[in-house]
Amino acid sequence: MSFLDVLYFIIPSAIFYAAPLIFTAIGGVFSERSGVINIGLEGLMVMGAFIGILFNLMFVDTFGAFTPWVSLLAAMIVSAIFSLMHAVAAISFRADQTISGVAINMLGVAIALFSVKMIYGKGQTDYIQERFIRFDIPFLSDIPVIGPMFFKDVYSTSILAVAIAILAWFVIYKTPFGLRLRAVGEHPMAADTMGVNVTKMRYIAVVLSGALAGIGGAVYSQSISGEFSHTTINGQGFMALAAMIFGKWHPLGALGAALFFGFAQALSIVGGQIPYIDQIPSYFLHILPYVLTILAVAGFIGKAYAPKASGIPYVKGKR
Repeated sequence: MSFLDVLYFIIPSAIFYAAPLIFTAIGGVFSERSGVINIGLEGLMVMGAFIGILFNLMFVDTFGAFTPWVSLLAAMIVSAIFSLMHAVAAISFRADQTISGVAINMLGVAIALFSVKMIYGKGQTDYIQERFIRFDIPFLSDIPVIGPMFFKDVYSTSILAVAIAILAWFVIYKTPFGLRLRAVGEHPMAADTMGVNVTKMRYIAVVLSGALAGIGGAVYSQSISGEFSHTTINGQGFMALAAMIFGKWHPLGALGAALFFGFAQALSIVGGQIPYIDQIPSYFLHILPYVLTILAVAGFIGKAYAPKASGIPYVKGKR
């Protein structure tokens, strides 16, 4: 296998595994840009993964091949509603945002697993029949070298994830909404003085983070695992959180970091089929994504600056 063949093999897989991380990390960017820390991304992803699989299994006969897409919408809505608990606690009640996020993580897993046990009488759901499928992008897949690397055997969810990251960059940095969002995350009192409703903007941002994390969870469960159990998400939300920090709270930075972590995950799974890498013990490859996550955060946390008001509740009229 030549080096080019290895790239043709590993890069599509890296993009495939990065897609759920991209959605969730972009959700985290919206929340934290508004000044609300959201470490509950794991729990929101779990809820999205659970709802995506549950909806897929229940309505596959109704929607047929469109079931995965309708399931994405269902997961997005439920996770957005679920994130309201974090928003109410962190914004309205001014609770500690870290503790609130931890509660979301614990509650999301508990609700999902309890529901699975009650509905299916076992620790996991059945496997879905309709998944997201690979396809070749016409004309682009025929381009020499980069065609087979980026446009052959791709998932529509991967394309959507990249598009969402670019759209998020445009919204945050090129629109009045994005300017207000960044303002309430940097200096909420100044934004309030200029007539920006700080509470409203933060609620919108947290709900957006829940919606995108729900999509990320549903994409993961419907394209990678094919079912839901206690090991389905298994740290993906925390990896997305690390991608957001590694990407310096910037949508395109989060996109690049998510692709980096996606590459590590792909290597841990398909590395046994690549020359030389197949000689590395499999357990080293399996811990690689988590080791890289720790190293990335430890190495860049001091160089990446969060929004100044991040984690600080805002009380109107007080500094």
